[in-house]
Amino acid sequence: MPQHKYRKIAVIGYRSVGKSSLTIQFVEGQFVDSYDPTIENTFNKMVNVNGQDFNLQLVDTAGQDEYSIFPQSHSMDIHGYVLVYSVTSMKSFEVVQVLHDKLLDMVGKIQVPTVLVGNKKDLHMERVIKPEEGKKLADSWGAAFMESSAKENETAVEVFKRIILEMEKADGNAPPEEKKCAVM
Repeated sequence: MPQHKYRKIAVIGYRSVGKSSLTIQFVEGQFVDSYDPTIENTFNKMVNVNGQDFNLQLVDTAGQDEYSIFPQSHSMDIHGYVLVYSVTSMKSFEVVQVLHDKLLDMVGKIQVPTVLVGNKKDLHMERVIKPEEGKKLADSWGAAFMESSAKENETAVEVFKRIILEMEKADGNAPPEEKKCAVM
């Protein structure tokens, strides 16, 4: 039996972009609309990706704005980052770029395993950020990009599977056939 790998992931973004909804949807398989946004929470979840078990610890951070001091705890022992914005909020898209810069300053690396997530893709009428814009930003970071809806369990699971693949890739463990890119 292969040992499971422990991985710590921080979920970061502007307030009300659906960080907690996404995390809870993945961990518990349910959509929680109202959630106390001021608290930082940690969730644990076992997940199997490509036959390898991962014991994930997800740090669902309290919403941040561009002026937030990036807490040291968000760079300690963190293996990967899920940066979330809402496709309905230009502000959240701007903030996620600032947070990414701060993050790199904090960890002192040019690149960390990251998935950029445009959440709330189910809100078609309110969308202000096109998928191409998110993709372009993620490409400029060397990050993976996905759009998701925290209401849909499937995309929540995909987001976290994707960050695992990115972390594995950073560790040099990615199977070559996983290189294909799916645009959601």
